[in-house]
Amino acid sequence: MSGRIDARLRELGIELPAAAAPAANYVPFVVSGKTIFVSGQIPILNGEIKFKGKVGTDITVEEGQKSARLCALNLIAQARQAAGGDLDRIVRVVKLGGFVACEASFTDQPEVINGASDLMVQVFGDAGRHARFAVGANVLPRNVATEVEAIFELA
Repeated sequence: MSGRIDARLRELGIELPAAAAPAANYVPFVVSGKTIFVSGQIPILNGEIKFKGKVGTDITVEEGQKSARLCALNLIAQARQAAGGDLDRIVRVVKLGGFVACEASFTDQPEVINGASDLMVQVFGDAGRHARFAVGANVLPRNVATEVEAIFELA
């Protein structure tokens, strides 16, 4: 389908990745009423993990932001699938939860997860403004740098 949000993605030069299949015993999203809960997405593109290691040690904050942005692209791809292929059915990004792999002394988690938050606002406009958390973790699955989950509201 091609609507307002798809046009915005084209305008931004963004092509969404294919929605990834779950890697374990869970589903990629759950729709409950008018709410989509999207499982944590990692920085994977075409089956390949793009950002590994700890932010601030192995990769820079800027690379961490790119990692979080890729997680957000994967979130939108899952949300599109949950919305039956029509991103215009999404009326609000309600909440993002961001995890950043880092050492205990690293404190720039919010700046890293801004990579995901900024993308949501670029794509959905004011409806992309959301509640959020950004926390550090000593390690994330598959040694990824970031993982981000989301809650979306459907029309």
